[in-house]
Amino acid sequence: MKPGHAAHPARTTRSAPPERNFASKSVPRHLARGAVGFGLIIGSIALVPVAGPATLLAAPLALIAFRGCPTCWLVGLAQTVSRGRLERQCEDGVCTIAKAQPTAKSAE
Repeated sequence: MKPGHAAHPARTTRSAPPERNFASKSVPRHLARGAVGFGLIIGSIALVPVAGPATLLAAPLALIAFRGCPTCWLVGLAQTVSRGRLERQCEDGVCTIAKAQPTAKSAE
């Protein structure tokens, strides 16, 4: 090792983790996705006595409607409802959620 070179240089920059966004374009659209997802799960279980265990193959399709799992759908619902109303503010490595400030349109 050369003199004056550190074995492990200190990292001064840190990249932020990618944000997970499960929100939909609108609340009615998100609720429709939830109705489809929950309908598929409930329907696949309810139809087992009538049509046999093959109906359980419809349950994984609910994961597409939920964009993951029912919890992901709930997080997306919260994101969809709060879109534009809340904003994340980070100062000195501490992040908080605060009410969004209305943007003033410039007067012409």
